[in-house]
Amino acid sequence: MEIESDPNDGHHHHHRRLHLDLSVDERSPRHGISELLQKLRPEWKPDDIQIKVFTEGITNQLMGCYVGSMTRDPVLLVRVYGQMTELFMDREKEMEMFRVLHKHGCGPQLYCSFNNGICYEFVRGVVLDDTLLHQPSVYRLIATEMGKIHSIKSGDSGARSAVTPVLWSRLSQFLNLLQSADDPEQQRSSADGETPSLEIIMREMEELKSHLARINSPVVLCHNDLLTKNVIYNQEEGAVKFIDYEYADFNYQAYDIGNHFNEFAGIDNVDSSLYPSDELQFDWLSAYLESFKRCSTGDSAVTQTEVQELYEQVCQFSLVAHLFWCLWALLQAKHSTIDFDFQRYARARFNYYFEKKREFCGLTPP
Repeated sequence: MEIESDPNDGHHHHHRRLHLDLSVDERSPRHGISELLQKLRPEWKPDDIQIKVFTEGITNQLMGCYVGSMTRDPVLLVRVYGQMTELFMDREKEMEMFRVLHKHGCGPQLYCSFNNGICYEFVRGVVLDDTLLHQPSVYRLIATEMGKIHSIKSGDSGARSAVTPVLWSRLSQFLNLLQSADDPEQQRSSADGETPSLEIIMREMEELKSHLARINSPVVLCHNDLLTKNVIYNQEEGAVKFIDYEYADFNYQAYDIGNHFNEFAGIDNVDSSLYPSDELQFDWLSAYLESFKRCSTGDSAVTQTEVQELYEQVCQFSLVAHLFWCLWALLQAKHSTIDFDFQRYARARFNYYFEKKREFCGLTPP
């Protein structure tokens, strides 16, 4: 029933992790959850176990399990993976990221994995909203926490090839999956315009790839999906924590930041007026660089030139993040069973990409 799995067999890093050979049915989860908790929390009586469903994620079901009071007693999170996500998810990588981030005090503890999900520690606090995101006291905490994560060295994650940024290989993986599943009637149009064509996306991607190759953005440990729902703010402790490491991996520093700035504009209704002002970005980037440099070198002195340079890199890399999520949404539209208009989302990201591209084109010489 229980397997002590070691993903890096034969490697000098031995991190034993508990894997339970059971599944949780997302439609009627109680039975599977009882089995899980029997192993993880044998002292909890099955009849006393409360299950609260958080349906924040677009692609996974998240449930909090506890006995007693959710606000006072320990809560254990169970995440059931969405169907078809294993097509483009590296679950071993995700669990490795849990371990590394937890070890550095940046994330919750992973209790176990099971056949179609994982179980981990509940992070107390509130999920960020647009108002909090724009508050200097809060966004500086986010910037500082990102600087801390970005300073974690590659040796800590076991993988020897860790310094290769994941961006381009992941994009081509998405493209291959989309092309292999492509059928002509898929290019359907709807009320708010055509679904973006893969040809156009590929053309834009190639253009960006050669352009970004000339930008020297450091490759660091990135979260890669820092939307508001993945930031938990604990006002009492004056701290933020990032959750959900499905996309975490080594990537370009400016990509992670640019992707986060894009997320200011929201998911359901992309509202470009919420995009952070230059003033906010400079303040954010200053706090980020102070933290990144302090954690990397011990010296946190930051010059305006450094902030300006990072600002320009972030503008450029934020563009490729739009294409990334556009491809992701097209892939979800083909495979996901979740009730969400992925096609519409892909179009919104795509249109927003062109809007930003026009705006940023003036920033750098062609």
